[in-house]
Amino acid sequence: MKVIMYGAEICPDCVEAKELMKNNLDIELDYRNITESTTILKEFLSYRDHDKVFEPVIEGGRIGIPFFILEDGTKTFDLTDFMEVDETDREPVVNACSIDGKGNC
Repeated sequence: MKVIMYGAEICPDCVEAKELMKNNLDIELDYRNITESTTILKEFLSYRDHDKVFEPVIEGGRIGIPFFILEDGTKTFDLTDFMEVDETDREPVVNACSIDGKGNC
């Protein structure tokens, strides 16, 4: 399955999701780092500014990464929507992506 992921290396959730997907042979990952170039950032902001899926994210003062677009066009923020994740293998992630530094990205 092809997955486009918008994220950033400074986001703990993104780093974890990227690593989990890289280790899954069923996933063909197209990772787009929003802090790498203005072109990629503009791509991401176009989704963020115009897609209803981002409304609760914006209202909550979050960035909205990691953001996944599946090959069928499905858009999600949750890795478990398209991939099985063994929760026992995951280390707790301290999120720092919200404005107050305490919420989710």
